[in-house]
Amino acid sequence: MTGKQAYDVVIIGGGPAGLTAGIYTARARLRSLLIEKAAPGGWIVNAGVVENYPGFPQGISGMELADLMNEQAAKFGMETLTAEVTGLELKGEQKLVRTTEGDIVAKAVIIAGGSDRAKLGVPGEEEFMGRGVAFCAVCDAYFYRDLPVVVVGGGNAAINEALELSKFASKVTAIEGGDVVERLRLRNVLSGEKSTLDISGIFVATGTKPNTDYLKGVLPLDASGAITTNEKMETEVSGIFAAGDIRSNSIRQVAAAIGDGAVAAIYAEKFITS
Repeated sequence: MTGKQAYDVVIIGGGPAGLTAGIYTARARLRSLLIEKAAPGGWIVNAGVVENYPGFPQGISGMELADLMNEQAAKFGMETLTAEVTGLELKGEQKLVRTTEGDIVAKAVIIAGGSDRAKLGVPGEEEFMGRGVAFCAVCDAYFYRDLPVVVVGGGNAAINEALELSKFASKVTAIEGGDVVERLRLRNVLSGEKSTLDISGIFVATGTKPNTDYLKGVLPLDASGAITTNEKMETEVSGIFAAGDIRSNSIRQVAAAIGDGAVAAIYAEKFITS
């Protein structure tokens, strides 16, 4: 993309919140562009099975759910740009979105870039993602009914994960396997002693980081770096909205992100047409 392209709405982030916003704005016949640096879907593409999203009693893979959302938004005319957003500036009543593929001008912006989950960086973590390695007890604890699991992390995040898992798992203790996680290799950092622990799942609870580095000085952020909004998903800057995991106090669930995306889109349309 070369030169400055103009849109009614630019949506930053292609997870459930962003895709839902695109469905609503495109269906409202607003010229809509969704910018996503990777494949549409966000974190749900790593989910082997999503069981807690309404309408799919047998569950659905995260990848398939993301593809269906993207297909639906595209059907109504939403355009997509594969690029990374590097800046957001206010130019009078317009918003200038700077990307690695050029600058884009919009009347309204919906920020739905989500958060990055902090990883352990240990062998097996990437290989077993979605096959025993998980990041959300509320999402995945049900799959570990009466099975031993481990929680890795500290602070309130790890405690909350452990409490949620204790409702389902046979044993909660705080990566090796064939097709799925089977055991955990441990090394005592004080004594150096090595051991193994047979488990069925490992939940990583080392925190999240909202993707808002490029927004510092542009929008008010909370202590964690998330964007503060009101119930209309409006930020303190007129015409800029936020939805999904990137929003302060998000519960980080697909259903909630979709609700946020719909609300943001509806009020973005009201902002543009008022």
